[in-house]
Amino acid sequence: MKKGVLFCVLMGLLVVFLFAINLLVGAVDIPWNEVVNILMGNESEHLSWQYIVLQSRLPQAITAMLCGASLAVSGLMLQTAFHNPLAGPSVFGINSGASLGVALVMLFLGGSITTGSFSLTGFFAILVAAFVGAMLVMLLILLFATVVKNNVMLLIVGIMIGYITSSAISLLNFFATEEGVQSYMVWGLGNFGGVSMEQMPYFVAISFIGLFASVLLIKPLNAMLLGEAYAENLGFNTLRVRNYLLFVTGILTATTTAFCGPVAFIGLAVPHIARMLLGTENHQSLMPATIVTGAAVALLANLLCVLPGDKGIIPLNAVTPIIGAPVIIYVIAHQRRNATSDSL
Repeated sequence: MKKGVLFCVLMGLLVVFLFAINLLVGAVDIPWNEVVNILMGNESEHLSWQYIVLQSRLPQAITAMLCGASLAVSGLMLQTAFHNPLAGPSVFGINSGASLGVALVMLFLGGSITTGSFSLTGFFAILVAAFVGAMLVMLLILLFATVVKNNVMLLIVGIMIGYITSSAISLLNFFATEEGVQSYMVWGLGNFGGVSMEQMPYFVAISFIGLFASVLLIKPLNAMLLGEAYAENLGFNTLRVRNYLLFVTGILTATTTAFCGPVAFIGLAVPHIARMLLGTENHQSLMPATIVTGAAVALLANLLCVLPGDKGIIPLNAVTPIIGAPVIIYVIAHQRRNATSDSL
């Protein structure tokens, strides 16, 4: 437990450091004392610097921190509940559901949602479509969860739903205009800069509620590590826990995907990074460790997206696989080696 507290403190300090670097680094070179001055609420001689720090870099850093924590904890819960190291938010098709919602708006509806006198266009239409798409897939998974009692079979159902939504997106792309396809591709590359300061209170509130709900699952998740029968003997209703877990995961994933696009690998790789660094499966330590590690990894990825000088910003999903893929390869190879040694 002491090791877990020390790890969280050190990782928390790393998060603070990376958060500060995210505020300092960008296409425009702003002196650190000016950044501090702006954050303290003082007027800057350069109004453009004030706008960049308060309206671009600060919300982007907050979004990256919360998005990384949300996706990481979602991946941890799914991997534990389904006893599968490759389970993650994208496996259950929740990301695909959000992508399908956005594809319908961008590629089929011309970038707007109109019902009678009510109309949404631009970013708000995309935001609503992504959230509705993700939540519909989540509700579908919950519906199947009441029928399918086997965790492995439910995992397969989620994968199949993801394939169906991907096929629908491919058809929409085939019949769409060139401009629509380009807009959809840009959204699909992921971006932590999609949350404005006006939208930030809603994003922060939903993220914190989801993370708090995840922390409440620490005890049942620890029980499920030893199998569903053991958890049932301890008084936990595993079916109810699984449905609650899927609902929390759906909310967190839907929110992050709606605002940031389908961010790859963070939800899949970060729980393994936390396990390897902490050396435990106990969620009492692992859950908070995964949250702060997810925040740190997302802030690092956001920092790596900024090219030196004024060369621009590279897509987020071009960076996250570089961090996450080696971790997953190591996990698969390590499990393979353990299985071989056990058979001998």
